[in-house]
Amino acid sequence: MNVCSQGSPFMPASLFSPQNLRLDSSLQELSLYECQVDVDAVGMVLSHIFETNPGIPGVILKCDREFVGMISRRRFLERLSRPYGRELFLTRSIRALYRFAQIELMMLPGDTPIVDAAHQAIRRSPGHIYEPIVVQISPEDYRLLDTQQLLIVQSYIHQLATELLRQQTQSQLIQSEKLASLGQMVAGVAHEIRNPVGCIVGNTHCLSNYYEDLMELINTYEEERTASNGRIEEVKEEIDFDFLKTDLFEMIRSIQVSSERLNSLVNSLRSFSHMDQNNRRETDIHECLESTLLILKNRLKMGIKVIKNYGKIPQFLCYSGLLSQVFMNLIANAIDAVEENAKSGKESGKIWISTHILDGFPPESRSLQIPPEPEIEIPPSALTKNIRCIVIRIADNGCGIPPEIQHRIFENFFTTKSAEKGTGLGLAISHQIVQEKHGGSLNLRSLPGVGTEFEIVLPFM
Repeated sequence: MNVCSQGSPFMPASLFSPQNLRLDSSLQELSLYECQVDVDAVGMVLSHIFETNPGIPGVILKCDREFVGMISRRRFLERLSRPYGRELFLTRSIRALYRFAQIELMMLPGDTPIVDAAHQAIRRSPGHIYEPIVVQISPEDYRLLDTQQLLIVQSYIHQLATELLRQQTQSQLIQSEKLASLGQMVAGVAHEIRNPVGCIVGNTHCLSNYYEDLMELINTYEEERTASNGRIEEVKEEIDFDFLKTDLFEMIRSIQVSSERLNSLVNSLRSFSHMDQNNRRETDIHECLESTLLILKNRLKMGIKVIKNYGKIPQFLCYSGLLSQVFMNLIANAIDAVEENAKSGKESGKIWISTHILDGFPPESRSLQIPPEPEIEIPPSALTKNIRCIVIRIADNGCGIPPEIQHRIFENFFTTKSAEKGTGLGLAISHQIVQEKHGGSLNLRSLPGVGTEFEIVLPFM
């Protein structure tokens, strides 16, 4: 006696819609056939099932509710078409037919991803490639999946992946255009600000000199004065002349320092926004780092200590604006990490920035250095000869990155931050800039609860 699912016994046990597809959809989400037949039933039962239900790919065979195997429509019709096939198999038990029609089954768990199942299905031998697949939903529940349906669904997933990739690429292009437009705008604003700032800086120097000249004149006048003048003393007392002399000098000095800092910030903005996509230029890496730190200075005021250990490195031929973008992304991420740590009441935030020259291109796997320790000895065999590298390390004592997601950290649009804090493009773009634009490597080392270190390796001859 045959045992089948609810509704029409030979229709799929679940309804499938391509609109419900995801890249990680599994077999149990597809339209699966749940027709089960007792292996001791006569062959006429199978003949009736296949004649009245032309769409069913096969039947599950069971004995006392235990799984025995599967007979496909193709194998059944093939056996019946042979000489005396109908006489031999239709009046006997299905078990006898199964002995002759039995082949190696392809059985997969219900949670198998569709893409993986399709890959395994097409690798079968040509004689078995169109045999239905047995899907095990549970220890007692076995269903059938038509191979043609699997391949059709796999094509839907391929289209979905292509569309998602197109959308991601378009989003990345839009983001890149925004960054380019922002860079041009910042460069324009910085250029417009530079002239009045230059005027302020120049005039504060003159103002300081004028103040010293006036003070010298007043002091000379008082020294040469022969008699005391009551009105003069009265005015000096009213304006608190002694305090005014000191405070005016401090005020001029404060304006001078502030204007010089503003001038440095404007120059840093101009350097950062220099999107030199097509031309390399000789660049001081330390100047790029200092410009980035100056731009981020407002965020570094919250008790975050920056520890710098700069080595002696030469001018480097590179795309300076793009490298500044990398430094900005990595240092901003480090600030986010230590700020998150500070919320949980842990130690005060620290960020280490170090640079040095390395003879040879290092392997990617090296031990974590947080805080930085003396350089690790690397055997000469592990280094690429005739290549020298500039190494920049940016480390923090933040919360660290869980090991299970570290391999995805450079993927486009992957982020653990909220939507208002991150787009998931910063590290992906940084990796692309270092690797594709400069032929270097961007390496990650992180320990949860200890911190994170990014290592930028830039080769030069």
